[in-house]
Amino acid sequence: MSDLFPVLRVLGVLLCMFALAMGLPLAVSLGHDDGVWQAYPLAMLVALGAGAGLSWGLRRYKRELQPRHGVILVTLVWVLLPLCAALPLWLALQWVNHPVTFTHAYFEAVSGLTTTGSTVLSGVDALPLSVNVWRTFLQWLGGMGILILAVAVLPLLGVGGAQLFKAEAAGPIKDTKLTPRMTETAKGLWGVYAVFSVTCAAAFWAGGMSFMDALMHMFTTVSLGGLSAHDASFAYFNSPLLEGIALVFMLAASCNFALYFIALRKGHWRGFWRDPEMRATMVALIGGGLLVALLLWAKGVYAPLQALRHGMFHVVSVATTTGFATQDYLQWPVFAPVFMLLLSGVATSAGSTGGGIKMVRMLILIKQARRELTRLVHPRAVQPVLLGGHVVDNRMIFSVLAFMLVYGATVIVLSMVLLLTDIDPLTAFSAILASVHCMGPGLGAVGPSSNYAVLTDFQIWVCTLAMLLGRLEILSFMAMLSPAFWKR
Repeated sequence: MSDLFPVLRVLGVLLCMFALAMGLPLAVSLGHDDGVWQAYPLAMLVALGAGAGLSWGLRRYKRELQPRHGVILVTLVWVLLPLCAALPLWLALQWVNHPVTFTHAYFEAVSGLTTTGSTVLSGVDALPLSVNVWRTFLQWLGGMGILILAVAVLPLLGVGGAQLFKAEAAGPIKDTKLTPRMTETAKGLWGVYAVFSVTCAAAFWAGGMSFMDALMHMFTTVSLGGLSAHDASFAYFNSPLLEGIALVFMLAASCNFALYFIALRKGHWRGFWRDPEMRATMVALIGGGLLVALLLWAKGVYAPLQALRHGMFHVVSVATTTGFATQDYLQWPVFAPVFMLLLSGVATSAGSTGGGIKMVRMLILIKQARRELTRLVHPRAVQPVLLGGHVVDNRMIFSVLAFMLVYGATVIVLSMVLLLTDIDPLTAFSAILASVHCMGPGLGAVGPSSNYAVLTDFQIWVCTLAMLLGRLEILSFMAMLSPAFWKR
């Protein structure tokens, strides 16, 4: 047990840092007098008390985190931080006679921090402004990962951040050193994220949104989260200009932020455009958008320009795991919503703020499949898997294959669990797939014109587990279930 004390100590510091984040909705509540400001100091005191107790009580345990410590810490953070995040939501909604259960409050907090964008709340237009700010701000914090931000300050706490960064980062980026020090890497990634955020908010404001709407929708656009402060989602604005701005920033945020960091740091953009994963991501998103737009026009659903507008916006929104909607796309030809849901699994890059299995893994799988087909014809041929002109190590290929096996098993098992509750197959499968992809709306009863409040508490907990597994990229959590993981 004492081996976990350094992990719990860092967890305490992270809880204290997270408690300070509640200062934003508190300031908004006081500034706009929305009547629920008392909820935030109470929640802050609880989080600060728990965090300070852990960090101070275990202050003697200072040492470098090992790989297994990073996995444990990341898992604990993504399970426990939503508890702190849910508390101000639960308290504030009690004050305005819009009570929610603990299950719903925790689901909403997990959805925010994992940037899933699912919701169980209705009438969000009438919610206190600070509540909507908190819901959307959670997505912004979770977008780049609050733990990567913490890497920048961990050296001040007497622990290194390398293992934490590797546990938190998505895909092959976890083994890529952008700078000699992980602290510089974390600061650089968050610096790019901040530039994107300021630019996006300014663009929304200039495009006609109010200042607070621009702020909240910036939070959920650059994080590819998709929560909105309006029940109608992006349809509330009915603005092709604002949809175009959101489209640009969703496309930008779907790419590896490390590419932006390197391009800005060195002033060379050639590497950005030559990156095979970035090119594949753009082809999938833009090509998929044009395909659906053509389908909508060919089927007579919309005129050509309207088909391009709605088809491109929704494909990019769903495929990047954002989940904004302006139309009920379940009324479109059935190919479109199913295609978009499946695309959400692959159409974002590793190192982006999106969810899913990531495009780089799909490229490796395709190249590995091509190699095996070649071996059937030429058994003795030596044909390494190449990605961007570099040989992909067999260990990475095996890791991708293992991930895909566990990913498929997770989707199937959790879908079958939902089917045990007598839910219809389309809703069950799409709710799990959307949750594992951290995408938000699914199909059937949890489509864009509805929300997850139609599910029972048990079904909501299953979807909550799916969101956490998706955010942890499944293998990190599964590793903790192995007996070998706990052997020193």
